[in-house]
Amino acid sequence: MKATILFLFTCIATPFLYAQDSCTRYYPFTEGAKFQITTYDKKDKVAAIADYHVESVESSAQGEKATIATTVKDGKGKDLVATTFDVLSKNGATSIDFKSLIPPGMLDQYKNLDYKISGTNMEIPAELEVGKTLPDANMTLDISMAPMKMQLQVNVTNRKVEGKEPVTTAAGTFDCYVITYTTEFNMGMSRQSSSKQWIAEGAGMVKQEDYDKKGKITSTSVLTAFSK
Repeated sequence: MKATILFLFTCIATPFLYAQDSCTRYYPFTEGAKFQITTYDKKDKVAAIADYHVESVESSAQGEKATIATTVKDGKGKDLVATTFDVLSKNGATSIDFKSLIPPGMLDQYKNLDYKISGTNMEIPAELEVGKTLPDANMTLDISMAPMKMQLQVNVTNRKVEGKEPVTTAAGTFDCYVITYTTEFNMGMSRQSSSKQWIAEGAGMVKQEDYDKKGKITSTSVLTAFSK
């Protein structure tokens, strides 16, 4: 289940697909677009499949907002979770709601309790280039369970564009930027992982590898289907 939770976080927080203009080229802003990301465990067995659907795209003076619906199944086809999150486009950057950093289904456990969520959205500039450093993102979930209090922190740091290279998956061959970053989960105990992600203009996240603190691959996610 730990591998599944990490997969859910990485896929829901950072999938990419079709875009309409330069400020949204790395995220889905086409209403009705659908895409699928499949994750494999360290033994190359299917661990989970996430299907995404762009339910709506709204424009305002503040920019554009896409609402993404997500359903996730395990490797045997059993439903794990269904959720939604928003993606914003403003001033040449794509901004992913920091609430997407919450492990899916977690809030359902605390729906009858008092909680507060704060954080910084994950941003992706319109123009990527090798060597560029990207902004950090974070989320803090404070939960009141009188007389106790709990806190979950997720920090995404060290985001950097490391290179460009082609990647081939079942969905095709894509020219990708390579982005690396570190993720730290802290809820009483701290757990850190690192990731390497390949994203392509017009196709988004094509592949992602997640590593443990020793540098060993714990899961691999790939774009396995898309339509618009």
